[in-house]
Amino acid sequence: MLAIISHPDCLLHDAGAGHPECPERISAINDQLLSSGFDVFCRHYDAPLASQKQIGLAHDPNYVAAVFSAAPTIGAIMLDPDTRMSAHSLAAAQRAAGAVIHAVDLVLSGAHSAAFCNVRPPGHHATADQAMGFCIFNNVAIGAAHALATGKISRLAIVDFDIHHGNGTEAIVNNDARILFCSSFESDNYASWFAKENNARRINVSLPGMPTGADLRQAFASKVLSALNQFAPELIILSAGFDGHCDDELSRACFREADFAWITARIKEIADRHAGGRMISVLEGGYALHALGRSVVAHLRALMGEHAGDMT
Repeated sequence: MLAIISHPDCLLHDAGAGHPECPERISAINDQLLSSGFDVFCRHYDAPLASQKQIGLAHDPNYVAAVFSAAPTIGAIMLDPDTRMSAHSLAAAQRAAGAVIHAVDLVLSGAHSAAFCNVRPPGHHATADQAMGFCIFNNVAIGAAHALATGKISRLAIVDFDIHHGNGTEAIVNNDARILFCSSFESDNYASWFAKENNARRINVSLPGMPTGADLRQAFASKVLSALNQFAPELIILSAGFDGHCDDELSRACFREADFAWITARIKEIADRHAGGRMISVLEGGYALHALGRSVVAHLRALMGEHAGDMT
């Protein structure tokens, strides 16, 4: 059974009128889980509030303290030109980070082999000391640091398939030899200019402008999967962004649900081989609501071992 971790507080974060990173994203996923019938294979958990100390596992403590101090009780402030913080945003961000921490505990304890964190705000652009690109705290980096701090594993992989480069995650984990970071992203799209050169612990795959599902699959088959296999992670955490879908306006990419399912199934094969199947998926981008719901369900079915063969 798949663990689904979320919290009503995540619905209260107000990114601004007309902003694509809206509360309806979580509702669209929940609605599709129910209408598809997949929800019966899931167990739902409320995300706890991550503490300042836990968030500080991946962030500069001074930055964390500044965000907590700046959090408004009425109105809103801008943490960066793209990242708005309203009266309920701090609690939502704490729940988003807390969801990944709880997912790590559930998966490493053996209670579940896989978990999905249906949370907002997203996290993968937030650096150790800066909010960026809709992101306040880096949920995946916090979860990774927590996983390693438990002492139950000695290495893990982060795979980011959001259409935008996971620059914040890369910056935070870049010097940690226990972590393999892989990110596929559209060239010349947001944050792609931060991508560093590849090495044994960092695989950045810049997809051509207007990439297709075939481009995505070829990139994973030729670069990401072999690196994952060689690294043999004991846990895989996915920064799961679905903004590369054909219907999504935040990119020029044209991926379909089957493409997200295909890469998930291929990564699951590696998790089964090296990590006892242990995988945690964390929502990042994806802003075309109907496409987001369908894509997440296809992703989760593959995460649980359905459609494990070649997907067309």
